[in-house]
Amino acid sequence: MNSIFQRVSVRKFQDKPVTDAQVEQLLRAAMAAPSATNQQPWEFYVVRDRGLLEQLSQCHAYSMCAKNAPMAIVPCYRKDATHPEYAQIDLSAATENILLEAVELGLGAVWLGIAPVPERMDKMREILNLPDHLEAFAIVPVGYPEREKAQQDRYDPARVHCL
Repeated sequence: MNSIFQRVSVRKFQDKPVTDAQVEQLLRAAMAAPSATNQQPWEFYVVRDRGLLEQLSQCHAYSMCAKNAPMAIVPCYRKDATHPEYAQIDLSAATENILLEAVELGLGAVWLGIAPVPERMDKMREILNLPDHLEAFAIVPVGYPEREKAQQDRYDPARVHCL
């Protein structure tokens, strides 16, 4: 899985659209994620509208990069999931799969955290007009990277404990 070792957070994108086929592949990867008791609490909003991307970029201090992305995926979770205490964990796995599949498709992406911060979640509800049964989890701007960037080697043997 070279995508694990190539994935970097991409915040600057080329002015080039992401195709519908690529979006479907990203979402297929997301929905292939493991899920507690296979509850699959996810729903995904695909945002291409420039006005909405601008609004997403105002969600918090680190979300400005959404403004110039060709599109963003907003993973959401259902509050009525079988095991709601695991919904955010399930969404974490799904979001990571989006990031890894983006690498496989020659795209770049970044995970912008929304949950569990209530103010951010409320702002997303307002922007996307989310129904009451959904909570926004993250914003994932996606596009072709403006430039290539090498991943840092984060392996630290001091953090490994063998028993």
